[in-house]
Amino acid sequence: MAIGMKVREAMVEARGEEYADEHYRSFGTICSATQERQDAVEELMKDAPDVMLVIGGYNSSNTNHLAHLCRQHTTTYHVSDASCIDVETGSIRHKRGLAKDAPEVEERTWLPEGPFALGVTAGASTPNNKIGEAVLRVLEIRGIEVPEPL
Repeated sequence: MAIGMKVREAMVEARGEEYADEHYRSFGTICSATQERQDAVEELMKDAPDVMLVIGGYNSSNTNHLAHLCRQHTTTYHVSDASCIDVETGSIRHKRGLAKDAPEVEERTWLPEGPFALGVTAGASTPNNKIGEAVLRVLEIRGIEVPEPL
C-alpha cells in the first residue's frame, strides 16, 4: 500500500491531482485465507494463550505478520515446519524477529511446566498435514499419546 501511495504521489507531481484521481486505483489484495487467519489470531489474542506456535515459511510475509501479531501478546515461536521441534531433546528451533533474514535460534526450555494453553496458527499456504505434524510433536514432548487414525 505504501508503494502504491508513492506511485500516486509521483503521478500527482508529474501530471496533477486530477490526472491521478482519474488514472490511479488502489485496493487491498490480501487473499481471503490470509485475512481469515489474521482475523482469527486477533480474536485469539483477546485472551492470549500462554504459548503461541506459528507454522510456516520464514520468507512468507503472511506468516511473519501472524507471528508479529502474536508476539505483541504472548510468547511466540515461529517454526518453518515440524522438523524444528525435536521430540528427543524437547527443544525448538525458531525464527526470532520480523526480518525475513532474522536468525533461527534454538531453545531447550520453551514449554512451560504443568498445564498451559497452546495456540496454533499457520500461514495460508501451510498444508494442514504440516500443521498436524507440528502439533503431534508438541504432544509427544509432553508425553501425550495420540492414537493412530483408523
